[in-house]
Amino acid sequence: MTGVSDQWREQADSTLDWIREHGVVLQSARGPVPNVAQYIAGEPIRGSWWGHPAGKEIYAIMNILDDSPDIVSTRLINHKVTLLHRRVWPSIVRAGEFLGVSNLSVIHSEHTASGAHRSFEVEYPLWVPDTTLRDAALLSLDEALALLPECLGS
Repeated sequence: MTGVSDQWREQADSTLDWIREHGVVLQSARGPVPNVAQYIAGEPIRGSWWGHPAGKEIYAIMNILDDSPDIVSTRLINHKVTLLHRRVWPSIVRAGEFLGVSNLSVIHSEHTASGAHRSFEVEYPLWVPDTTLRDAALLSLDEALALLPECLGS
C-alpha cells in the first residue's frame, strides 16, 4: 500500500468509529442526521462532493466503508443513502414496521469484471443476521426508538 492508501485506511477507521458513535448517518445528502462526506472533508460541502478538494479521499473511504461488515446502506432517511452501523441493527429491526420496511432494503455496490459499477438491493429482512433478529426481539418498540436518532421516532 502507498502512504496515501494507508492514510485513507486510517481515515476510514476513524470514520467507521464516527459512524458507530452516531449509529445512523447519511452518506452525502443533507438531512436530520450528520453525513459522512462532510465528516471526511472536515467541513460543509457546497454542491456535489465529487468536486470538493477531498473528493478522491471521500470516494476511497466510501468504498472502504462499503466493504465493512459493520455497515449497511439503506434509503431509510428521506429516501437518501443512509448508513446504519451494526450497533443499531437490533433497534432498526425492532422498529422495522414503524420505520417502513420498504426503506430498509440494503444497497450493495460492486465492480464487474469489465470494470463497470453495478448496484443491487437485498430486501429487508433477508440481510439481517440471526443474532440481530434475536437481539431485536428483546427490545420494546419504545426502547428501540430511544436508541435511534430522534428524527426516526416521529
